[in-house]
Amino acid sequence: MEDVFCPVTRMETLKPLFKYGQLNTSDIAHRLGVNYKLTMQHLELLEAERIIQHKRSGRIKFFRFANTLKARATLKLLEEWEKN
Repeated sequence: MEDVFCPVTRMETLKPLFKYGQLNTSDIAHRLGVNYKLTMQHLELLEAERIIQHKRSGRIKFFRFANTLKARATLKLLEEWEKN
């Protein structure tokens, strides 16, 4: 799991989902100030690790935390991070 969060940007990618619950790729990229392609790479890796999942509405993908043990552990980590 350490490799999943290795780049700081990947962990930062989760913060908007933690705060807002569900966002599309463009919204996440805009909030992070990084390009769409890099954001999508991070989201795809996080989804492959079953930390997040997507729901499609037409051509738009909306991402949110998955209902998995890894996702719940990640949410707890983000809660602690936000406290400090």
